[in-house]
Amino acid sequence: MAMRQTPLTCSGHTRPVVDLAFSGITPYGYFLISACKDGKPMLRQGDTGDWIGTFLGHKGAVWGATLNTDATKAATAAADFTAKVWDAVSGDEVLTLAHKHIVKSVSFTQDSNCLLTGGNDKVLRIYDLSKPEAAPLEIPGHTSAIKKALWCNGDQQILSAAEDKTIRLWDRTSMEAVKTLSFDTSVSSMEYVADGEILVITYGKTIAFYNALSLDLIKTVEAPASINSASLHPEKDFFVAGGDDFKLYKYDYSTKEELESYKGHFGPVHCVRFSPDGELYASGSEDGTLRLWQTAVGKTYGLWKCVLPEDLGAENSEQLYTTAPEIKA
Repeated sequence: MAMRQTPLTCSGHTRPVVDLAFSGITPYGYFLISACKDGKPMLRQGDTGDWIGTFLGHKGAVWGATLNTDATKAATAAADFTAKVWDAVSGDEVLTLAHKHIVKSVSFTQDSNCLLTGGNDKVLRIYDLSKPEAAPLEIPGHTSAIKKALWCNGDQQILSAAEDKTIRLWDRTSMEAVKTLSFDTSVSSMEYVADGEILVITYGKTIAFYNALSLDLIKTVEAPASINSASLHPEKDFFVAGGDDFKLYKYDYSTKEELESYKGHFGPVHCVRFSPDGELYASGSEDGTLRLWQTAVGKTYGLWKCVLPEDLGAENSEQLYTTAPEIKA
């Protein structure tokens, strides 16, 4: 009997979920933040999906959200022309950073002292969070809206993806573009894996892996549908992707073989990310839900409970393990 993947469903949002991010592993486990067009980013326990709290204060769709490594700070990017920094423990708003247009992306440095933003005004901004009254450093250069901007190379460089069909690598000190990648179509997502300096990007039906420092291509994989997001397992064994056909795909990273695919959402998948321990991955969708999926189906982990075949009765022999079917937020 094949193991059946049973995702945990995290409800609570009322509009499409467009971005999500995990914290690092802390003494209290790890955490998950979701950005949603309902304007109410949510914080959850990462391994169970249990709702912890909602950050209230934005007056428009939230397009980007992130946590710092130890999950003490959160940052959000929104359509109300602001980025906000939050105390992730108390839920209090710490800072509002006014912009000239919709903000799409936020990223903390490893020491949590600086915040990088990008959005529809085509300018990258670096805010020193210890001097909130100081003007940010501004890096112009993109010719269309910035979709994602991330620190890389020990926070010495910045990667940005924009609707001008380019990905650019910037030097933090000189604030100049060091390298540029150009594509035939707009890049739909970008993930940076610090361990190994790997850049995971998606465009059209393609999932591509690049060296984040040289921007040299490592490999590409073609999926059956348009892909909106992909994520590489921390140990680089697998990667997962989701897109317009409502499905999630899991591939072997070294052989590029498709290992699994299944439909779990009732709308296009907008974002997918592996947890920091690699035991699960989370997906966010147009259907307004987050779902958590096991990397190794059948393990006892989080809310999943392993059930051995000999423990099963005749009436439920189709299912090899049980789980709470839904988590109500």
